[in-house]
Amino acid sequence: MIKPLRRWFRVPLFLLALAAGLIAFVVQSGELGSADTQHRLQSTHSFWTAEPPVFPQEFPEFGVHGSGGRLQSWYGIGQSLLMLPADLVGAYVERLPVFADYNGNDPSVRNIIVSYSTNILVSVLTSLVCFRFLRQLGFKEKHAIAGVLALLLATTHLHYMQNMMENNYIFLLTLTGLSYQYEWLRNDSRRALLVGSGAFGLNLLTRLTTGMDLLAGALFMLLVLWFEGIRGRVLWSRCRTYIVAGLPVYAFFGFIDRWYQYHRFGSFFNTYVSVVARETRQRNPSLPASYPFETPFHVGFFGALFAPEKSIFLFDPLLILMILLAVVAWKRFSPAVKAYAITVCILLFAYISFYARYTVWSGDFAWGDRYVSTTVEFVALLAVPLLLRYRSEIGSLVWTTGIALIAISTAVQIASLAFWLPLEIYQMETLGHPTFVIALRMRNIVAFAFGKMDVWGLSNHAMTEDPWDYVHITTWNFLPFLLKRVGVAPAKIVHLAFAVWSAGLAALAIVLWRLRQVSAQLD
Repeated sequence: MIKPLRRWFRVPLFLLALAAGLIAFVVQSGELGSADTQHRLQSTHSFWTAEPPVFPQEFPEFGVHGSGGRLQSWYGIGQSLLMLPADLVGAYVERLPVFADYNGNDPSVRNIIVSYSTNILVSVLTSLVCFRFLRQLGFKEKHAIAGVLALLLATTHLHYMQNMMENNYIFLLTLTGLSYQYEWLRNDSRRALLVGSGAFGLNLLTRLTTGMDLLAGALFMLLVLWFEGIRGRVLWSRCRTYIVAGLPVYAFFGFIDRWYQYHRFGSFFNTYVSVVARETRQRNPSLPASYPFETPFHVGFFGALFAPEKSIFLFDPLLILMILLAVVAWKRFSPAVKAYAITVCILLFAYISFYARYTVWSGDFAWGDRYVSTTVEFVALLAVPLLLRYRSEIGSLVWTTGIALIAISTAVQIASLAFWLPLEIYQMETLGHPTFVIALRMRNIVAFAFGKMDVWGLSNHAMTEDPWDYVHITTWNFLPFLLKRVGVAPAKIVHLAFAVWSAGLAALAIVLWRLRQVSAQLD
């Protein structure tokens, strides 16, 4: 028993997957993190129970009337399908007699099971696919391991590991699509092309704007071929194979999305955005005809780049490192790395431009700009592997700057976990705009740690909204602390939660230390 275990602890990929699972485990609050995900879970529940996807009392704050006048959710089906297995298990466990006195309280047993199991699964799969893709791009094992850990710990990926919006699931599917389609490009594997196309197609069920990710995958393949000098009939032959294999897959998932739309709203050709817009304008005729795309383009576009509340450079400083490395080492990049860098930068520009006019271009209640955060992570993905690969060529100044940016970015992401994300949004109701959210979060952490919460006026802002919000933002945003703060769970359960959480932290530290040892021995 001990010997096989020791053998596994010499395998870098096993240690990496284990670290990813433990990171996801220790950051969970037991809550889903946002009302959006809670609504998507209710849609999940409606798939297999008699409950509706939207409760009548939630309207008009949420929901829109569909076929037969029934209230429908306005989200895609993708994340709801992802949560289905965990919802089935969670609903069963929640009905067990042992939880009879706890049911009806937050965090609910069902939410705890869904958040833990789903986030851990997505985190582990992402680490494996990310490692695979970095190796495909020619990075050494130890550089690929560092790149995966940087993604998990030093980008907004960490925040959305705790707050389960669609971001990390979209990242996983897009990265899977890129990896497997790139495998096809290298060895003509039709199976790999179908798997990659299937991942891109599945993404369409989550959010229709991921059609831009699908197009980015095609652009990446084309740029790799172009930079490698492929022209003429050979280039056309590869493109034709790609189109013939991919289009039927995309059409299949497109049909599922359209069927779901027809099932809810009686039309194959519209989107939930148009339905929501029509019904919202009926309730509020003063809204412009262009709603929900009435924001001036420059406001959303430059806001995503430079607004103190949402700037992608502030929330993902590794983006700055990637830009710096592209400037100083572009000529040294391989054709595939150049193709990837150009592709994801174009994708980022496309996402920022698309959402620039959206009524809530900033993503509203979110850490950073959640609509573009996933694409920012793609741009930042190669920053650490490239920094390590070209350490001797880039000079000490760039190296020192890179290390500083990694440290700053990691601190930002860890700080994002400390409290529930609406905290600073409540504060900004009084502080106004612009507010440097990250600096405010750091100040809040210090204030709370030293028992000075009232000095910053946190309780007053929260009390104006919802008593549960007040409870949630006045404790560290991890399950044991939340259970203790709510004060409903038995003391022995709270003590057990703290013991398991502490063991998880210790295990993570040991695995990361062992992974560092194993990585140091790699070429």
